[in-house]
Amino acid sequence: MGKIRRGNYIFLTWKGDHSPRHVHVYRDGKLVVKWDLEHWKAMKGKPTVKILELIAELEAEGLL
Repeated sequence: MGKIRRGNYIFLTWKGDHSPRHVHVYRDGKLVVKWDLEHWKAMKGKPTVKILELIAELEAEGLL
């Protein structure tokens, strides 16, 4: 499991989790969005522009 805190959000990934490769994004203990990293679309919830920027940053840094 990878857990990264950034911008008041927590980004969680699990090694060996089901396809497609995705990240769970939480704020204040509640799921905000489950984001498909392969197809760049929401699987559940709706991301804000800030969340999308943070996901792009984390991917560029090789953390997701």
